[in-house]
Amino acid sequence: MRNRAGIILIHEGKLALIERHRQGRHYFAFPGGGVDNEETDEQAAVREAEEELGIRVKIVQKAATILRDGRRDQVYFVVQWVDGEFGTGTGEEYGEVDPNHGTYQPLWMPLKEVLEKNVIPRGLAELTVRSHREGWGESAIIHEEYK
Repeated sequence: MRNRAGIILIHEGKLALIERHRQGRHYFAFPGGGVDNEETDEQAAVREAEEELGIRVKIVQKAATILRDGRRDQVYFVVQWVDGEFGTGTGEEYGEVDPNHGTYQPLWMPLKEVLEKNVIPRGLAELTVRSHREGWGESAIIHEEYK
């Protein structure tokens, strides 16, 4: 399984997320995806933002590394919106609806609602809300269990 890279984009007090309906589950995920061969984590995060959200972003800082089963699985970056129209992603996930992959819907969630909803990874949601309020420190290590 390849590593993943994603973004944390906050704009006007709202967090960019992907609403997912998949295999009977309803949740909200941070935009991101797999890191391709010959691609850095930063390049993958920027590419995924464009594919999933339809926007170009600039990396501000590394925010967190998610460890699952004791190994690095995901890295997330705080980003700044550079240009593009939010919600116009053209990634392969927006093709025909595949029951195995479910639905993808980009949306803006007010930060005050993030901890009330099923936003995953949960540790990253908590870090995002806290850091937006208190300031982003050094990159955090978050341990998550597979569910």
